[in-house]
Amino acid sequence: MMGRELNGGWQSYRVWDPLQRVFHWLNVACMLGLVAIGTAILWDKELGVSAEGKVLLKTVHVWIGYVFATNVAVRLAWAFVGGPFSRWRAFLPGPGYLQSLRQFFAGAAAGAAPRYLGHNPLGRLMVTFLLLLLTVQATSGLVLAGTDIYYPPLGSRIAAWVAAPGVDPATLVPGDKTAVDPAAWDAMRAFRGPFIETHEIVFYLLLAAALLHIASVVHAELREGGSLISAMFSGRKLLDRPPVDQPEA
Repeated sequence: MMGRELNGGWQSYRVWDPLQRVFHWLNVACMLGLVAIGTAILWDKELGVSAEGKVLLKTVHVWIGYVFATNVAVRLAWAFVGGPFSRWRAFLPGPGYLQSLRQFFAGAAAGAAPRYLGHNPLGRLMVTFLLLLLTVQATSGLVLAGTDIYYPPLGSRIAAWVAAPGVDPATLVPGDKTAVDPAAWDAMRAFRGPFIETHEIVFYLLLAAALLHIASVVHAELREGGSLISAMFSGRKLLDRPPVDQPEA
C-alpha cells in the first residue's frame, strides 16, 4: 500500500474502509443515546419518572439497542471479510505482539514512536476490549428487552413463562403485574438478575473505556501531529514517516 506524498514529507494512506467508519460513528451515536436514556432509567426515582414514563424510556432504549446490536454484529462479521485493517488479525494480539509492544514503548520513550497505519499495539488492546464489552452489552441487552418489556428475541417466551393460567401471553402489558403468575414472575426475575447486573457493570466499564479511548486519541493526535480523528471521516491517515505495519505490495 503506497502512500500519496504531500508537502513537507508527509504521506497520505488509505486505511479505514467505509463500513468501518460507518460502524464507528453509528456506534458513537447509539452509545450517546443509550447512555442518556440508561442513566434516566437508573435514576428514575430521583428524576421523578412515572411508571408509564419508565416503560417508554425502556422502549426507546430497546429500539436504539437493536440498532446498536445490529451494528456490532455487522462489525464482528466484517472482521472476517473486510479490508486489511478491519480484520481480526489487525487488532487481536497475536504472534509477535509482545515484541511490537516493546518496540512501541522503546520508540515512544526515545521520542520517536513507530507510526502505524492501523492501530498501534496499545490501540489493538483497546479495540479488542471495546469490542468485547460491546458484544456483552448487546447480548445482555437483548435478554433484558424480553424480561423488561416482552420485546424480541425472547419476549414471547418470557411472556408465556410469566402469564397467569388462562391469560393470553400476548396481552401482557409491560409494568403491569396483574395478569402474571407471582411464582413464575419471581423465577423470571431471578433469571434476569445476572443479566441486569452484567448490563450495569459493563455500562460503567464502557463509559470508562470510551473516555480512555478519547483521551488516548487526543494525546496521540497532539504528540504525533497525525490525523487519527479526521481519518475516521476520510478513511485516510497522514503520516510523517513510513509506517511499520504497511502491507506488502
